Amino acid sequence: MQARKSSSKQNAGGKAKRSFTETGRRAQIVTAAIDVIAEVGYHRASFAKIAERAGLSSTGMISYHFDGRDDLMREVVAEVLRIAEGHLRPRIEAHESYAARLRASIEGNLDLCAEYPNHLAAITEILTNLPGGSPGMAAFLDTTEANLAVQVEQIRKGQRAGEFCDFDPWVMMRAIRAAIDDVVRRATHDPDLDVRAAGRELADLFDRATRSTS
Repeated sequence: MQARKSSSKQNAGGKAKRSFTETGRRAQIVTAAIDVIAEVGYHRASFAKIAERAGLSSTGMISYHFDGRDDLMREVVAEVLRIAEGHLRPRIEAHESYAARLRASIEGNLDLCAEYPNHLAAITEILTNLPGGSPGMAAFLDTTEANLAVQVEQIRKGQRAGEFCDFDPWVMMRAIRAAIDDVVRRATHDPDLDVRAAGRELADLFDRATRSTS
C-alpha cells in the first residue's frame, strides 16, 4: 500500500505530483493547523484536534498528506511566508520613492498581523518551540535573511539617492525588524491591541530616524 501511494505521487523527475483534490486537502489541513495552533498553542495542537477542525474522519488523513508533525509544521511556516509575501509585495512596489516603500513595508507588516491574526499567532508559536536546526526553522531563517538583505540594499539605494541620511543600513533594518516582531508578539497576547495604529507609529518613528534633512 505504501509503495503504491509513493509511486502515484512521483513524476519522472522524482518530485511530488499532487492532484487538485490532494492539493486542496493539504491546504485544508494547513488552514486547520494554523487555527488550532493559534488557539491552543504548539504543544497542544494534536493531530486529533487538527483533524476535527478540518472536518476529517481520522488523523490518518493528515498522515497520508504529511510525513509527520514536523512536515506539517514546516508547511504551516511556508504558507504564512507565502501569504506575507503576497500581502506585502504589491503594497511596497506600488511606491516609487524609497522612503514611501519603507513606510509601506512597516505598515504592511502590521496590517498583515491585523488581517491574519491566527497566522501570525501560529508562526510565533511554532518558531518559539521549533528546535534551532529543524528544517522549518532553517527555512524561515533563510527566507528572513534573504528578505533582510534585499531591504538593506534598498536602504543603501535610498541613501545614494539622497532620500535617507547617513546610518548603517544593516543595523537600521535589524532595529525595524525587531520593533515589528515585538508588536506581533504583543498582539498574540493582547487581542485589543490596535496593530495598525502601532504600524503607523513605527513608520513615523523610523521615517524620522532615516529621512535626510538636507
